[in-house]
Amino acid sequence: MTATLEVIGLSKTYDGGAGQQVVALDGVTLSVKEGEFVSIVGPSGCGKTTLLNIIGGLTDDYDGKVLVEGKAVNGARRGIGMVFQEESTFPWRTTLDNVAFPLEVGGMGRAEREDKARHFVRLVGLEGFEHHYPASLSGGMRQRTAVARALAYEPRIMLLDEPFGALDEQTRMLLGDKLLEIRDKLNQTMLLITHSITEAVQLSDRVVVLTFRPGRIKRIVDIDLPRPRTSEAIAAPEFGRYVGMIWNDLREEAARGMQDSEQGVRSGRKP
Repeated sequence: MTATLEVIGLSKTYDGGAGQQVVALDGVTLSVKEGEFVSIVGPSGCGKTTLLNIIGGLTDDYDGKVLVEGKAVNGARRGIGMVFQEESTFPWRTTLDNVAFPLEVGGMGRAEREDKARHFVRLVGLEGFEHHYPASLSGGMRQRTAVARALAYEPRIMLLDEPFGALDEQTRMLLGDKLLEIRDKLNQTMLLITHSITEAVQLSDRVVVLTFRPGRIKRIVDIDLPRPRTSEAIAAPEFGRYVGMIWNDLREEAARGMQDSEQGVRSGRKP
């Protein structure tokens, strides 16, 4: 498989106030193959969201390169879709109209965009809820609507920033199953940020562990579990071994993050 996405020597420094320069990312290099599912885990403050925002074109002024299919790109990228943890559905639009929104903005005719939107509504398992407004949907259904909307213009790469983080564990795992179904059907390349090691192992081909600030790649773990894969894999002994291995890598970085926060509180500095 060829690399669909390459991040080369990515570094990002921002102004932390009071003359303080904060290095969020330092020399991150990562290659993601076509159709691969890669998760990124790390302690709070390690630059996970910054990394995703740079790849998605939401953050500029960084050092290094982002290549999509071998071409250096800057700014918004039509071939990349993004889904965030925060509520992003439009409350005044139905499920179908929410999903069709990017197609409408792109100038697609009403009949064609509604037909296409229905296809993605079915793909995320919301058939029968096309004319419901977000207020009448559960949190998990609203996030599935957001996923369908990001899929509607058929991006080659999906960036997912804790999309199910606000949901209960059971719903989160079941939606992970649905995400894997979608990935398998569309051969989508997916990059996920998560705080859940279990979710990362459940979904991923590889898990990238980042260090505490500045964010560097500490280790990349290949998840050698059979596919097609569902949440039933959690019961396998191999699954538990992967979770334990990643936690051992992450524990030291999480402790560093907690120590830095405590020192910041004592000194009056923003952590």
